[in-house]
Amino acid sequence: MTIDGTHPRVDASQLPLESLAGNANLSDNDKVDEVSRQFEAVLLRQIFQDIRKPVLASEEGDATVNGIYSDMINNQLADSISRSGAFGLARSLQSQLGHQVLHHAPAQPIAPTKK
Repeated sequence: MTIDGTHPRVDASQLPLESLAGNANLSDNDKVDEVSRQFEAVLLRQIFQDIRKPVLASEEGDATVNGIYSDMINNQLADSISRSGAFGLARSLQSQLGHQVLHHAPAQPIAPTKK
């Protein structure tokens, strides 16, 4: 029988973006990784949306149905690519944010005061 630690393991990818920062069960590395991945997915969705815009306007009824399915496809494709790490933007963001947010500059020694 195995007993897990006192804090349950939380999968950052299952949490909404708004609740990542305040979640005490996630490490700072997990938070930075997930925010980077979600940013990459948002950017990919925007790219796919622009790429898949129809060249010619279709009939009104078809446009609504096609728009819904197109959005669903864009969302799934963007999330899938982002989770695979194939695009690479999330990795670059993780590196940059890691240097800026997680690795604080070493404290400067305080010079002794003269009396």
